[in-house]
Amino acid sequence: MKKFLAVILSLVMALSLVACGGGSKTSAPTTSSGEKVIRIGVFEPQTGENGGGGIQEVYGIRYANKVYNTINIGGEDYKVELYEVDNKSDKTEAVNAAQKLIAGKVSVVLGSYGSGVSIAAGEYFKEAKIPAIGCSCTNPQVTNGNEYYFRTCFLDPFQGTVMSSYCKNHGYSKVAVITQLGDDYSEGLGNFFVKACEQNGIEVVAQEKFQTNEQDFKAILTNIKGKEPQFIFAPSSIATAPLILSQARELGIECQIGGGDTWENGTIIDNAHGAAEGMVVTTFYEANPATATGEEAMFLKGNGMGDTATGFSDYLVKVENQPAVIPAVSALGYDAYLAAFKAMQEAQSTNGEDIREALTHLAFTGVTGDISFNADGDANKNAAYVKEVKDGKFEFKEIVKID
Repeated sequence: MKKFLAVILSLVMALSLVACGGGSKTSAPTTSSGEKVIRIGVFEPQTGENGGGGIQEVYGIRYANKVYNTINIGGEDYKVELYEVDNKSDKTEAVNAAQKLIAGKVSVVLGSYGSGVSIAAGEYFKEAKIPAIGCSCTNPQVTNGNEYYFRTCFLDPFQGTVMSSYCKNHGYSKVAVITQLGDDYSEGLGNFFVKACEQNGIEVVAQEKFQTNEQDFKAILTNIKGKEPQFIFAPSSIATAPLILSQARELGIECQIGGGDTWENGTIIDNAHGAAEGMVVTTFYEANPATATGEEAMFLKGNGMGDTATGFSDYLVKVENQPAVIPAVSALGYDAYLAAFKAMQEAQSTNGEDIREALTHLAFTGVTGDISFNADGDANKNAAYVKEVKDGKFEFKEIVKID
């Protein structure tokens, strides 16, 4: 009898371990009404230094969930539910957020805005065999060596090359760089810009660094002013940007100042109080309602650039103070959700390993264009948009292609 009970106990424990696996094919969670549910994890900063950009991605993801909220797998209908966890723009909190998502039995994860938190959480998603799809995390280390991480954006080596090419095309022969110490995005993008400038014959006359949460940039800006650059590249956070811009102009620095994709945020314009005029950014997307078709047309119409509007557009108006502008990261968030949704359809499974396999050969046209992934999980992209602030708002300037 004891031997029989021991065998039964062993079987129960084994079944319990299977049921706890993040990528298992166990029965799906259900709603109170008995409806089957598939959970998509949302791994984004909604607070902290990158909270402003993170929430823009979240709203793109939420809107996509409104459009695509049910899915049929194996002949059964499932409700697609978002499980949002705030990584708080912090690498330690990112690990906690990742663990919470895994414990929440999500089938796939979307995010994050900010490469550092994405890198910090990546190994946890990989170990749990849950695929993650980044929206705008551009540092190469996000997907490097991690077959479970994908992304819908271009990478920093490409973005740095684009900004360097912009400088070359506009006759800038002397540039300066400002980056944030310990920030994977800022330091990575700054370094790629420097390398591209060296290849383009552009002299980098100053490379300055600042600590996280720095408020006073006048010392490093004074050093830069003495080197007389024609362009300053300062890839940094939304919170830091208006400080750098305002203090540079206060010191009499008149050259053009540029940032990476994080700087495409209307709060920078508002908080810089005129000092943002003339700044340029590289970004992933530019809405054009006149030529939009398919997924993009539906996205723009639902976000106030067509005949109808939703709560999403109301939110963007408050943040951007520019009703006709849709942030690129919101469009990328939408596309990341769409990639997850289509991969689940293709796999006909809620299992992470099956969804990951489907992502490797997925191809579709989203809001930001054609979406597919290379062998590293990175999006196949060859063009970036450059926008400039004119009369207090972002305006499309040019497209830069790198073949």
